Amino acid sequence: MSKELEIKVPSPGESISEVRIAQWLVGNGDVVEKDQVIAEIDSDKATLELTAEDEGKITLLAEADATVNVGDVVARIDTSVKAEKSASAKATADKKAEKEKSSNGAASGQRSAVSGEGSASRNPQPANAQPATASHATPVAKAVMTEKGIPADKVHGSGPNGRITKSDVEAYIAGGVSAPQLMNGWGGSREAHRAKLSTLRKKVAERLVSVKNQTAMLTTFNEVDMSAVMALRDKYKDKFKETHGVGLGFMSFFTKAVTEALRLFPAVNGQLDGEDLVTFDYADIGIAVSSPKGLMVPILRNAEQMSLAEIEAKIKELAVKARDGKLTIDEMTGGTFTITNGGVFGSMLSTPILNPPQSAILGMHNIVERPVAVDGRVEVRPVMYVALSYDHRVIDGKESVSFLYKVKEMLEDPNKLVFGGKEGGEVLLGL
Repeated sequence: MSKELEIKVPSPGESISEVRIAQWLVGNGDVVEKDQVIAEIDSDKATLELTAEDEGKITLLAEADATVNVGDVVARIDTSVKAEKSASAKATADKKAEKEKSSNGAASGQRSAVSGEGSASRNPQPANAQPATASHATPVAKAVMTEKGIPADKVHGSGPNGRITKSDVEAYIAGGVSAPQLMNGWGGSREAHRAKLSTLRKKVAERLVSVKNQTAMLTTFNEVDMSAVMALRDKYKDKFKETHGVGLGFMSFFTKAVTEALRLFPAVNGQLDGEDLVTFDYADIGIAVSSPKGLMVPILRNAEQMSLAEIEAKIKELAVKARDGKLTIDEMTGGTFTITNGGVFGSMLSTPILNPPQSAILGMHNIVERPVAVDGRVEVRPVMYVALSYDHRVIDGKESVSFLYKVKEMLEDPNKLVFGGKEGGEVLLGL
């Protein structure tokens, strides 16, 4: 007797009423397993996975790229098919294993004959990997292939049903695949391509335009001599990693300096709510990170209470989640201040745009050796330009300039980030 189970669109979070079916990962009539990922859905904040709640034959009720409401039924599963599926799946798996065994034996002989030659010998693929198309790849993998110009049929997928994952693409690149030879120009055609903006991209566009139209945004600049931070990092980075299990980067120093400066200038940590100014007795710092789907801003909760090691560990965790498309709505909601680092892409100077409803954002840039005047003589120092964009309705010029100067002051003398105790560097780094 047939028994159908309805698959409904889950709620990605508060205030989100509709989502887009980014892609189906199964076909109409396929037999799926319980908890198998069957689709990816885009909301205005994140990409989520839709899973099968039971085993059976699936019927798709919504088209890919369609916009649907939260709670809509987008698929049905006939759970009576599971027994039939198990028998056929076993027979298919047995045949596949036998075929792979013979082919792997032949491939092994070929590899030993050409030891060290060709990308195949440097880029071994899992035995069950199968060629796949771009539509049969995770969004992260698809974005990397597009960026690097890698054809999908060149990458073997190791995910469920041969799906291409980001690690498959990285393995392909690490295997020594060479870029196309440079010609006269880059070989473009006269074709144009049109695609709908993702729900996330549309929301970002709306928010950025609203910032320009609804705030009195200004930017103030300064420069930071990074000599002291770099010397401290060089001196302790090995011991820091051995003690805490994470690397020591510059972002933790900036985050710590920002939280201390916010304590001194609470208006920079505030935001408008109608005609009220709301300030906070905590610092939830948004760290802007790049992902295949665009800029994401996960939040470090109560960053003012964190040590440098805790900051580094949390940033690493959130960055990996952003890269793999696994950030939750809660991890990107809220925030009282944001830090963005364009320097990792080579930016010398920029005016970062506010992340509403926050009133300020700090922009970091690349570190370049520049001649500077020190005690009446010219020296070459590693210098970073920093920028603070702020809402002039909330923050006065004196507060913004003073805040940024305090950040500069603490970075140029990291001992000012420590209150009492033994040698400042060791206290600051928790060693």
